Amino acid sequence: MLKKNKIEIIVILDDIRSMHNIGSIFRTCDAIGNCQIYLCGICAQPPNKQIYKTALGATKSVNWKYFENIKDGLRSVKEQGYQIIAIEQTKQSISLKSFDNKTKRLAIIFGNEVQGISKEGLESSEHVIQIDQYGVKKSMNVSVIAGIVLWTISHN
Repeated sequence: MLKKNKIEIIVILDDIRSMHNIGSIFRTCDAIGNCQIYLCGICAQPPNKQIYKTALGATKSVNWKYFENIKDGLRSVKEQGYQIIAIEQTKQSISLKSFDNKTKRLAIIFGNEVQGISKEGLESSEHVIQIDQYGVKKSMNVSVIAGIVLWTISHN
């Protein structure tokens, strides 16, 4: 019998340009369970050969919607009562280790590989979370970050 993740999660992808990253995040959402994806802006959508390459069938098991802009995706999650958090390095960010989730419905925004999360996404977020990093680059691939964040939040 499959276990169900106790938290409902909507992953909001804000202008993710790499179809391989999108496919990888689909696959991670499938593994986490109880997870949907909102593709916003320039994000490619299934059916797409490059997304399929890394999703390995997860586009069939993960519900998704496309929004022309993040504003519409954010409006949708707000209307459904989700708490919105952004994953971004800012002066106001708190560490993922110290994030104390008190809700069962989370919308988590992941931003563009170069530009990060849009102004609308950051302004709509109740919390901005970062993963502590100690290397020279202080950045990781968005699909890696999504895996770390989704696993950590769903296991707390």
